[in-house]
Amino acid sequence: MFRLNQSRIRKSGVCALALCTAGMLSACAGADGKVQIEPVKSEIVHEEDEPDAVPDAGDESQETLTEETGNDHAGDTGNNGNSAEASAETEKLKEWFGENCITEQTFKVGLSEYEEEVYFVPYHPVEDGQAFFMQIVRDGEILTQINGYVPESLEGERFGSLDAVSFFDVNFDGNTDIVLIETYGDTTFAAVYYGVPGFADEHDSYFREQGQLSDRLTESLDTVTISKIRGFLSEGKKNGVFSGYQEAYEAIIRLRELENPGETEYSEGMQYDLIDFDGDDIPELVAGVNGYHVSLYTYSEGSVYVLMDSWAYGAMGNAGFEYSPGNNSLRNYNADYAGAINYLTYMTIGQQHSLEQVVQIVIYNFDDVNGNGIPDEEEQGSIGYYGVNKIDGREVTAEECAAYDLGGYEYIEGKMSAAKLLEELGR
Repeated sequence: MFRLNQSRIRKSGVCALALCTAGMLSACAGADGKVQIEPVKSEIVHEEDEPDAVPDAGDESQETLTEETGNDHAGDTGNNGNSAEASAETEKLKEWFGENCITEQTFKVGLSEYEEEVYFVPYHPVEDGQAFFMQIVRDGEILTQINGYVPESLEGERFGSLDAVSFFDVNFDGNTDIVLIETYGDTTFAAVYYGVPGFADEHDSYFREQGQLSDRLTESLDTVTISKIRGFLSEGKKNGVFSGYQEAYEAIIRLRELENPGETEYSEGMQYDLIDFDGDDIPELVAGVNGYHVSLYTYSEGSVYVLMDSWAYGAMGNAGFEYSPGNNSLRNYNADYAGAINYLTYMTIGQQHSLEQVVQIVIYNFDDVNGNGIPDEEEQGSIGYYGVNKIDGREVTAEECAAYDLGGYEYIEGKMSAAKLLEELGR
């Protein structure tokens, strides 16, 4: 397994409202404690003045959209004016998910983080001063809970409404993200949550709020709507229809600049570069904060792909990531136990436009007498006086290890500002 020494980001706030949520659901729970949910036709609402709204909740991009429904349309689930049918569906949703669920923004959707369709269920705050929250539910089981983002400037304001919900891949990483338009007090703002697929199973999937991105999107728009957010980020283009790598990388740079905290006393902020990683005449885009983390993107036939997503380095024994220009080879040195164990990893871009591990060579610089893979106290005297290379637990020679090295490696790091790189791209 490729060892990056990165801490796993954990879900936050999942239990904060568990007790009140359980109260909402208990009224319709069966003997097994699960909410009894029946199949339901769920349609997505669109405003006629939003021409780029996506009409099909089941399209290949896993993208759905409801735009500017607002409280005036509570209970309108797209039933073409059939108020009786709409009212009946509203009552069913309240029966299944509780009286506090925001029925007009509750949808059955396909999200990439889950194998089957799920319900997206937002809730009004239980008490004044609390933020609203959301749940992802399937077959009566709460798969994850998402606490609603509230800008610092609006803390203490009363929740007004959830005005719009959209599901699409904001950061081009192949995962479905959630974009909301919320109102607190008299202020409407955007809230973005990046989807993170589970490490072990679907229950580990979660959605991470993007506070700075949300605030900067709100500041950048005269009117906050889903269509204007998409227009601002990528001129309304979905991944897969970019005209060339220049246009695709411009969208990436715009997004990363919105996420960029800027210069600090310790760094220059986000820096960029174009490199020839795989020799296919289309450059790869580098974006990162030097000495802290780096991302790498590639382009093919209208789509941009994330090869490295803010991979951390510069601490915990990770020296950084290198590439052999034009040879489709990444190299990484990593150390543990103060250098007693070293990991030398080689990766390549595979057919699925992702980095795949070619080999990991584990270098033991101590005599592991008891074979437990760590330098115990009685073995520490051998550190630096012993060395053995292993691949998949098998001892190998230095010559066999050297065969993976394609030579000429350079560090993957940013070398110019966003403005300079956009100039090079002709944008």
